[in-house]
Amino acid sequence: MKQTSSCLRAPGILFLLLLFSISVFGQTITVKGTVKDASSATLPGVNVRIQGSSTGTITDVDGKFSIQVPSNAKLEFSFVGYTSQLISVSGKTTINVTLSEDTKALSEVVVVGYGTQRKEAVTGSVASVNGDQLRDVPAANISRALQGRVAGVEMSQTDSKPGSGMQIRIRGTRSLNATNDPLVVLDGIPFSGSIGDIDPNIIKSVDILKDASATAIYGSRGANGVILVTTIKGSKGQSAQLSYNGYFGVKSAIKFPMMNGAEFAAMRKMTTYANTLDESNDVNTDWQDLLYRTGVVQNHNLNLSGGTEKGNYNFGASYFRDQAVIPLQYYTRYAIHSSLDQEVGKFIKVGFTSNNIYSENHGNNLGPGSALNASPIANPYNADGTWKTRIQQQTSGAQWVYTRNSLESLGDQYIDLTRGFSSYNSAYGEVKIPGVEGLKARVNLGADYIQSNYGNYTGVGVFSGSVTNPSTASISNSHRLKWTVENLLTYDRTFNKLHRVNAVAMYSAEQATYWSSNASAKNIPSDAFQFYNLGQSNSADITVNPNYQNYNKSGLTSAMGRVMYSYNDRYMLSATVRTDGSSRLAPGHQWHTYPAVSAGWNIKDESFMQPLTFIDRLKLRAGYGETSNQSVDPYKTLGLLSTSPYNFGDNTYATGYYVSQLPNPKLGWEFSKTWNVGVDFTLLKSRLTGTIEYYIQNTDNVLLSVSLPRTSGANSYMANIGATQNKGLEVSLNGVVLDNVNGWTWEVGLNVYTNKNKLTKLASGASQDLGNGWFVGHSINVIYDYKKIGLWNTTDADYKYLQTLQPGGNAGMIKVLYTGGYNADGTPKRQIGPDDRQILNCDPDFQGGFNTRVSYKNFDLSMVGSFVSGGILNSTLYGGSGYLNNMNTRAGNNVKVDYWTPTNTGAKYPKPAGLQSGDNPYYASTLGYFSASYLKVRTISLGYNFNQKWLQYAGISKMRIYATVENPFVLFSPYHNESGMDPEPNSYGDQNVAVAGSHRMLIVGTNTPSTHNYLIGLNVTF
Repeated sequence: MKQTSSCLRAPGILFLLLLFSISVFGQTITVKGTVKDASSATLPGVNVRIQGSSTGTITDVDGKFSIQVPSNAKLEFSFVGYTSQLISVSGKTTINVTLSEDTKALSEVVVVGYGTQRKEAVTGSVASVNGDQLRDVPAANISRALQGRVAGVEMSQTDSKPGSGMQIRIRGTRSLNATNDPLVVLDGIPFSGSIGDIDPNIIKSVDILKDASATAIYGSRGANGVILVTTIKGSKGQSAQLSYNGYFGVKSAIKFPMMNGAEFAAMRKMTTYANTLDESNDVNTDWQDLLYRTGVVQNHNLNLSGGTEKGNYNFGASYFRDQAVIPLQYYTRYAIHSSLDQEVGKFIKVGFTSNNIYSENHGNNLGPGSALNASPIANPYNADGTWKTRIQQQTSGAQWVYTRNSLESLGDQYIDLTRGFSSYNSAYGEVKIPGVEGLKARVNLGADYIQSNYGNYTGVGVFSGSVTNPSTASISNSHRLKWTVENLLTYDRTFNKLHRVNAVAMYSAEQATYWSSNASAKNIPSDAFQFYNLGQSNSADITVNPNYQNYNKSGLTSAMGRVMYSYNDRYMLSATVRTDGSSRLAPGHQWHTYPAVSAGWNIKDESFMQPLTFIDRLKLRAGYGETSNQSVDPYKTLGLLSTSPYNFGDNTYATGYYVSQLPNPKLGWEFSKTWNVGVDFTLLKSRLTGTIEYYIQNTDNVLLSVSLPRTSGANSYMANIGATQNKGLEVSLNGVVLDNVNGWTWEVGLNVYTNKNKLTKLASGASQDLGNGWFVGHSINVIYDYKKIGLWNTTDADYKYLQTLQPGGNAGMIKVLYTGGYNADGTPKRQIGPDDRQILNCDPDFQGGFNTRVSYKNFDLSMVGSFVSGGILNSTLYGGSGYLNNMNTRAGNNVKVDYWTPTNTGAKYPKPAGLQSGDNPYYASTLGYFSASYLKVRTISLGYNFNQKWLQYAGISKMRIYATVENPFVLFSPYHNESGMDPEPNSYGDQNVAVAGSHRMLIVGTNTPSTHNYLIGLNVTF
């Protein structure tokens, strides 16, 4: 019986224990704790969430939290910039957590204008690139480092000389006469200089605001997008840290494709031109080899940073020099930067940032053109082996011998120097309002000064075929002074651990003053004077042209309010209203107010999304906003007077004035309305992240210079007439293919985007403006010209109509599309003429960039590139507007081409010395049009990171060495395949050409050649 009782008692006890364990396991308990970082500082705003549930809370200002959870739950602690932690509750009621910093996740904090946001809370279109990514591409200008990095942001080369900048277009071209350049903001203050003035070594991050809901906070200045540049600063509590970053490299020119002596002599035989005394068919002179040198580029940066318990500091200096492959052409930049942030007591914080740059740019008016124009059968040497100073060429006469030796021997006979100094300074004071949690008042002050001094001197006979050509000199000076004052009130607080509110109110004012002067002279008495004393010339030889003197002043006053709201990091809403008043516009039309609103939904946080474990983050967002543009020159509302000299008698003259531009008392704002929708996602445990966006932007009241008939007595007036539209799709992807698999890590990034713009309205309801190349319903970027369809050959079915279509035409000439009608018998009704010109769209179908990085233990290999598909590339090297005057076989036409002969009828280029229009074959401009497609690897870098123990004994905390190749190769480019040259543009349409085209259209011209660069670098931190 006892045995039976004990047997029954054992199962009973087990049953009671099971019931107890179930009750404990399902019990809800309250867990409290504190979250700190590695330095034991508390972390407010940390997300504390039950794994697999939408239930959660956030830590308060002291880093404390309290949450009710099942005793068997797991808590996930996450905070932007820190590595997340998953901790089992296991019945514990107190859990204290220390989060470690995640350097990879720091990029999740983005600058959005007058503040920062966590990326998951951003509702506008914002793209971010950190400073380390920028420095993957060694460049003097951060715009070159950004090229191909951000979807929707097109960086186009406008010049290939050292120190040159790039054209930046964020989501296309929208304005016709006003600027399309984005606003650059440096450390919170609108930047009045060139983006090239910002030293890439000091950049912490670049955040690009692309849609109106994001840019509206900057008002009219943000109409074309905003680039926010944040510089490196010290950290609180950081011990002093000294770092050096530098590289040194050499550059070799990518040569233009010129004929050699034998090829040139063979082509000349087909013409009536004869050799000059300096030419012989057995001579083969490569003028490019005689001109180019090995270029040298170097960069050195020294930086000191650190901090105390209540402050931080950063000081640094850098030196950059780019010596071009063209002799005497170089760019040198010296930069000093400093920043300081300091807390004073509990409520006050002050700080300043200062960036100062001095630069020298020499030889900007030099280029390869004279070498490309030189005859390859001309001998540059005398019989005794010495250099000739001049040679005779067909039709162009005597020419100065343009070689490396002749340039480097000039000494004081030549100087072309621009000295620039710029100082960009900002300071702030911030006060926490006692008694009101989250309320701060702040004042930002900005003061910029930019100065440029240019001087040029060319001695007697220099660069001229005449030894007696007089010496000339000129000077130009410009100054810009700008101040900015911003008064801000911000309120940032979380209510009930669920409702986050950030509100900003601002009132600001700025003023910019610019003045410049110019003078020139000839017959300078001595080379020693150069341009430093024009007064030594006779008064009759000194010119002070009133059209080259300038002064203007403009101001902008603004008020702005923005509210950002977030509920449980799940639903976000942002609303902005801003009003601007500009002195550049007409009274009664100077003020404009525009709203912006955007919303976001972190849909992954919804309970119905929890089963989809492969999705880590999914956010939908949409926005609408309006922005304005007032970027026309000051005083456009007043009209313009220009000067003209009038002669009276033999020796006297007077200066008269005439109206060149009529005033417009109704000149107002150009404004844009933009819709933007997007989705942000993170998949597969953060292995794949991406963004997809679509936008439509309509711009009205476009600022446009309207041409007037001569009978009006003026040339034009500025008005708000016209409209444009931009729309596009952007895709950005970043993935981790291998994540430390046996020491291997592989990361890849890709962005692809398309932008389609079109004119929707022109002045007076016109459908086209032929003078400017504008056509309603078509892109702003078009070429209006004939369409080449081949060359005429006697075997063509329509060859019998050649004399009708082109009287005097012959086989081997360019054949263009005929769009006219035909008679009943099939004959053309007319000859080819202006009505046959076509509207040719230059915009690409899509473009983008890519990057990849592979690392194995301490080694890393990275590659950055960009690509374009479709569109038209205009190369004046081949076209009729260039200096080379194709196919007439006189001096200056020696670009190497496959030209038509009776035995080479399938050639691409026309018969030499065939039917001509002026200096060129008929329709020669069509020869310069190529497909703009290419895929270009811009840099390949191989690096090694040292972590050996001996570094610690030497006081070194980090050290890396690397080698980089720039512009190693180009793929899928018809232009590169034919010429071997870089398919990226290098000039504006009215530069480096004999016949100027449209300035806005970028071309490949005869500019300083692109180069292959080979660099080695060192990064070390003490």
